[in-house]
Order: sequence, then C-alpha cells, then structure tokens
Amino acid sequence: MGNDKKTPNNRSNLLLGFSLLLAAVLLYYTLRGLNWQTFWDSIRFGHYEFLLLTIPITSINYFIRALRWSFLVNSEKKIPIISIFWANMVGYMGNDYLPARAGELIRSAYLGRQNGLGTSFVLATALAERLLDVIALVLIGSVSLLVQSNISPLLANALRFMAFVGTVGLLVIIAAPFQENLIHRIVDKLPLPEKILSTISQQISKFLTGIRSLHNGRRLGLFILLTGTIWLIDAYANTLGVRIISQTLTIRQAFILLAALGLSSAIPSTPGYIGVYQFVAVSVLTPFGFSQANALAYILISQILHYILVSFWGLIGLWRINRLKSSPETVELIKE
Repeated sequence: MGNDKKTPNNRSNLLLGFSLLLAAVLLYYTLRGLNWQTFWDSIRFGHYEFLLLTIPITSINYFIRALRWSFLVNSEKKIPIISIFWANMVGYMGNDYLPARAGELIRSAYLGRQNGLGTSFVLATALAERLLDVIALVLIGSVSLLVQSNISPLLANALRFMAFVGTVGLLVIIAAPFQENLIHRIVDKLPLPEKILSTISQQISKFLTGIRSLHNGRRLGLFILLTGTIWLIDAYANTLGVRIISQTLTIRQAFILLAALGLSSAIPSTPGYIGVYQFVAVSVLTPFGFSQANALAYILISQILHYILVSFWGLIGLWRINRLKSSPETVELIKE
C-alpha cells in the first residue's frame, strides 16, 4: 500500500525531471552561438509603444475565447458570459504556472460547481474546445505552408502528422456520443466494485453530453467562425508584436509560427514552455529573415507579455471566485 501511494509522486517527479532536462537541452542548442549584445540591444531599444495596440487586442481576444466556449457550455444551461470569462482566465493562469495543463481542470471544476453543471460536463466541453482549437490551428498552419517554401521540413512533417492526429480526434468526438450504450457496456464489464462502476458511468454520461453540444449545426458554425476570428486576431497581434524589435512578419508567417508553438505545447515541458518556445521560435523565424538574437528577443517579450496579461486577468478571476464562494447562492449550487 505504501508503494502505491508514492506512485503518483514518482510519476510527477519523473515528468518534471524529463521536462527540465528537455528544456535544458533545447536551451543549449538554441542559445549556442548567440550574439548576446544584439539580443540585449533588441530588448533595450525595442519600440514598446506597439504594446499599446497588442495589449488591448490580446485582452479582447481572451473575451472572444470565453464567448466561443459559452456556445458549448450554454447547451445545458445559460451561464453569464462574464462568469465564463473569469473561469477561462483562471484556467489559463493555471496552465502557465502548474504542470500537466492543470488549468483545464481548474476552470472546469470552478464553472461546473458554481453553476450546478457538474465538472465532467464542463470538462468535456473544455477538452472538445481545445481539440478543435488545435485542429483549426494545425489546418491553418498547413495551408500556410503550401505557399511558404522557406520552412523546415521537420516542422512541415510535424504539422502534417498533427493534422492527421487532430482529424482522428475530431472523428472520435463526433462518433463517441452515438456509441454511448457500447461504452457503458464496456465499462460494466470492468472488474470493479458496483459503486465505482456506477460513478464512472455517471461521469461518462456527463462527459458525452458535453461533447454532444457540438452536434448542433448552428452552435458548431458559430464555434468555427469564432475560432477563425481568434486565430486571425492572434496572427495580427504577432505581426504587430515583432515591430517592437523592428522586424516584419506576414499574416501567413504568423500562422505558421502560431501552429508551431501550438504543436510544441503538447510536449511535456516546464510551466511557460521555457526552452521549448525558444527553440521553436528560432527554428521558425530564422528562415523568415530573423536573426537568432531577434527571434529569441521577440519570443521572450511575447512570453513576458502573456504572463503579465494572464496573471492580471487570472488574479482578478481568483478574487471573484473567492468572493463568490461565500455567497449563499453558490453554496446551494455546490450542494446540488
């Protein structure tokens, strides 16, 4: 029994050790031969007035993301968009500071319990949103690659592979709710106590209900429209952001960068993707005419800005959560 209790900690330590080792190796290869003077000059003499544009644009895009998620969550119960926004930002902050994308569970648990929807249902919509997001980004990046010749073959092959994996995941999301009876029959055959099997079946039903929210044509259409809008805004924000270091980036190139960064987020890494994002930025941006120093300077500025914005909105969200926890309405919903 003692060994069983240590297993989760051992796995966490192993994952953390691997993440740190990977970050160290990638940073070594990324920083090797770096002109540090040029790097620091790019940061010191940056045109930070462009932040006056990128900060509000990025913040608005966070709200659009919450609006998109609301189309899935509201399939069961109407939830105020502002509540979804705060849950989203707390989740994003959790993803930045905690390992294993724990923020997805945090935002789902908060929203599900506060509004009486249940964590499983909300988590299903969150996972479906994430998967569709990845598929859309990979497809956009793959299309951009068709008209962009100066790109790493390794990245091109990775995007094609992820496009295939994402498509398979999409097919599973579409098909799973139609196979609910089969899934329950498989679960019932597991060698587990009846009480545990009953709990698993209930959670599966809620999970499939969350996925089923995408089966509405109007809801799916709005979701796709907002997804395209979100990534277009993100790409435009990157074309503005690189001007801080006196560089230029086309929308098409920005899509490829976003797709590559999105792919890298699937790799076990340290919070904030330190090491991973630096390696990806240099690999993608140098073929577009960036120097190694400029590519690193831009991704560092971008990461710092992301942390500041997510922490700002996320901390406000946490404050609101703590304030609402003590309200009688929230307590009753949680009991239910």
